[in-house]
Amino acid sequence: MARTLVSTVGLLVVPMLFSCAGCWKGPWFCHGWECPTFTLVNEYEGFEERYYDTSYWITTDTVSTSEDDVSTGFWKLYNFNQWENKEKKLIEMTRPVVMSLMEAGGMGERQASVSFYQTTPDIPEPNDKTIRVKVVPGCTVYVRSFGGVPKYDVVMREVKSLKEKVKAAGKQFIGNRFDAAGYDPPWVFVNRHNEVWLHAL
Repeated sequence: MARTLVSTVGLLVVPMLFSCAGCWKGPWFCHGWECPTFTLVNEYEGFEERYYDTSYWITTDTVSTSEDDVSTGFWKLYNFNQWENKEKKLIEMTRPVVMSLMEAGGMGERQASVSFYQTTPDIPEPNDKTIRVKVVPGCTVYVRSFGGVPKYDVVMREVKSLKEKVKAAGKQFIGNRFDAAGYDPPWVFVNRHNEVWLHAL
C-alpha cells in the first residue's frame, strides 16, 4: 500500500454546534462551506465525543488508500456534483471529504471508500454505477484533530493514539474501522485541520 493518503483530498474535520436555538454555524475549518451538524457531547484528554445528526453522502469504493486510488475516487464524486448525474444538476461542493477504511476479518481484504457530504436527502441518481447514495443515521463519534499534511504514517499514528485515549476513557468503539477527513485542499499549506474518527458501539 502506498504510504500517502489523499493529498488531493486532505482530511476531515467537522463543525461545532453553537448555543443559539435551532441555529448552526460551522467553525473556521469549514471555511464557510456547508458541513454536517453535530453536538459536542464532551471533551477528553486528546479527543472529543460528538453526536452527529443524520447525514447524507455520496460514496465510491477505492482499491486502496493510496494517493492515486483515493484521487480517482475523489474525481468520480466531484464529476457527479458537476452535472454528471441523471438530473444533470450542479451540486455545490461541501465539507468534508471523508476517506474510510474497514479492516476485513479473516483472509478478507481491506475495504476503502471516499465520500462527499450532501446537504439534502434529495440526491440525484448517479450516472456512474460505482457511486452510491448513503444515509448515515445519527451516531456518536470520537474525534482526534491534528495539523499538517495527512500522510499515511501520520494518520495511522493518530488513529493509534485515538484508540488508546478512547480506551483509557472507558469508551467502546468499532475497532476495525476508522474515518479520516478534511476540509483543506492540497494547495493550502498552513493552518490545516485534519481529523480521525472512531465510531462508538
